[in-house]
Amino acid sequence: MKNIWLLLVGIFLVYSGFSQGVHTYSTKSKKAIQYYEQSTNFFIRRQYGPALELLEYALKKDSDFAEAQLRVGKIYYAINREDQAKVHLQKAVKEKYDDPRFTDAHLLLANLHFGDGEYAEAQRLVQHLLKIPRLPSVIKNDARHLLANIEYTQREINNPLPYNPEPVGGEVNSFPLQYFPVLTVDQQTMIFTGRRGTTPQYDEDIYLSKKDDKGIWQAPTPISENINTPRNEGTCTVSADGRTLIFTACEDRSGLGSCDLYITRRTGERWARPENLGRNINSRAWESQPSLSADGRTLYFVSDRKGGAGRRDIYVSQWQGDSTWTVAQNLGNTINTARDEVSPFIHVNGQTLYFASNGRPGFGGFDLYVTEQDSSQWSEPKNLGYPINTYQDQASLFITADGRDGYYSNEQNRNNNAIRSEIYRFELPEQIRVTYRSSYVQGTVYNAVTKEPIRADIELIDLNRQRKIAKVQSDSVTGHYLMVLTEGADYALYVNKKQFLFKSLAFNFAAQPNEEVPQPVTVDVYLDPVEKGKETVLNNIFFDTDKYEIKERSEP
Repeated sequence: MKNIWLLLVGIFLVYSGFSQGVHTYSTKSKKAIQYYEQSTNFFIRRQYGPALELLEYALKKDSDFAEAQLRVGKIYYAINREDQAKVHLQKAVKEKYDDPRFTDAHLLLANLHFGDGEYAEAQRLVQHLLKIPRLPSVIKNDARHLLANIEYTQREINNPLPYNPEPVGGEVNSFPLQYFPVLTVDQQTMIFTGRRGTTPQYDEDIYLSKKDDKGIWQAPTPISENINTPRNEGTCTVSADGRTLIFTACEDRSGLGSCDLYITRRTGERWARPENLGRNINSRAWESQPSLSADGRTLYFVSDRKGGAGRRDIYVSQWQGDSTWTVAQNLGNTINTARDEVSPFIHVNGQTLYFASNGRPGFGGFDLYVTEQDSSQWSEPKNLGYPINTYQDQASLFITADGRDGYYSNEQNRNNNAIRSEIYRFELPEQIRVTYRSSYVQGTVYNAVTKEPIRADIELIDLNRQRKIAKVQSDSVTGHYLMVLTEGADYALYVNKKQFLFKSLAFNFAAQPNEEVPQPVTVDVYLDPVEKGKETVLNNIFFDTDKYEIKERSEP
């Protein structure tokens, strides 16, 4: 069932004062009223066990006691026992069909019918609800939003997309809970959040799994003792080359707020000790769910700080190259709504953003949406459609560089409501694949004389658009580098290191005939130390035939 806890909170605030002051109950049983009023404090404090016990006594005295039926229905709704919630809410609605004090019963019951696919009944209840006079604004707004979702679902559900998700094979799903998967661009390493148990004593940690020579996922291992602690670490993002990791940590790990974002970088096979990303990104509020661009220089994340469009919004910050990030900016009203936007994922092409929202017309609760960036403007987000989105919450998604596969975590109730979460993979339907597919260029930077790996600055330039796409550094231990290439562009690769001659390379990146996606490119680079008599060729200087003017695409 969809998690509409914010809706419940609003309803509780509106109606928690019912039993205080003088008003007429629907029962004449003084004992039933006494039990009901005794349950109020437990109900407000969400101590549902004692509240239910008292309410059951009240209903034994009078089974038609509508206020008690409504409160029992709310409790069962809050603890996800939907069938029992529906029974009690139906009794409350039947007894008080037009009573303004029972409008929340209509709304909760309509949500339950909507979640069960009973759209006509859900629509009937909401339409009647909106006709009741003096409807509280919190109820009216949520009712209108639910009605929009019902109408949207009735239109869209008859055009399902091909969709066949399966659990990821190998040994990835070896814990009771694993979620928020991310992959390196070569799809050989998966990093995710895992818990070895579902009870509070089991903390969240970050794990990684690698494919073997046969492409089978191996048993997950803790990512690093420098990252995982006895407290919670999770919800991470990794740069395309797998060398920059940003993750969420809570519980006073030198944090500024309830949860903060931390960064760590890998040199060779060792991760550095994480550092807090600082006040330009973190605040006294809650920050989580980061997503890094391919080169690790643009960060998207979620925060519930004040001043946003809704309760939780998506923000963005840029790496400035001097150990600091720019002050985080809200992505604006094209993406953020008055409700919640969560789980952003920026595709490695740098232009396609996926996220979840419960503030747009959809199939109920959190749906997944996609938007494309063009000249710094984001397009109107598009719902990914049914059955990728359903009445259940869809709250995270990772899309591979070639745009073919999606990964997500699927939560299920098993063994008497014991929750299990597994990582699933599915082939993305053709209709919603990314416009610009990506692959990568990788290689090693060497000292041309000693043949030793060296650290160097590497810039990727889009010659057609005359701008820098990415900048990385090769690993100081291995000399390895990796950069994402997006289909359909002419690229220049510039490699530079002090006391070595500058190197420039050029190539076009596109799928070849009979290739579904462009294949990765391997380019090893040998830099010559600066010496008298050494020379280097400046590629990417373009002229028209028989003319001396340098063409504009040479400018970078």
